[in-house]
Amino acid sequence: MHEFDELIRSINPEIHARLKTAVETGRWADGTRLRREQVEQCLQAIIAWEQRNLAPEEQTGYMPDACASRQEPGAAETPVQNLQLRVPATRKPAH
Repeated sequence: MHEFDELIRSINPEIHARLKTAVETGRWADGTRLRREQVEQCLQAIIAWEQRNLAPEEQTGYMPDACASRQEPGAAETPVQNLQLRVPATRKPAH
């Protein structure tokens, strides 16, 4: 655990951003794919670093305490109420 703490302390905002990008894209900056264990380790590092360095609302996975379903009726529109589906026109195969 001591080694993990040292690792987290050594992360700076630039490294944090690179780790997040790698997890989001599934690739390192050089294009190499992340292995499953690398994704898990990166996520652990990202979350631990954010807990030490960012306000809760800036952290990955942050959810406000108040759930929209607990608000007063009509207090906020849900995105589903304004959902418009757009179906792309199908193309006929070229012969």
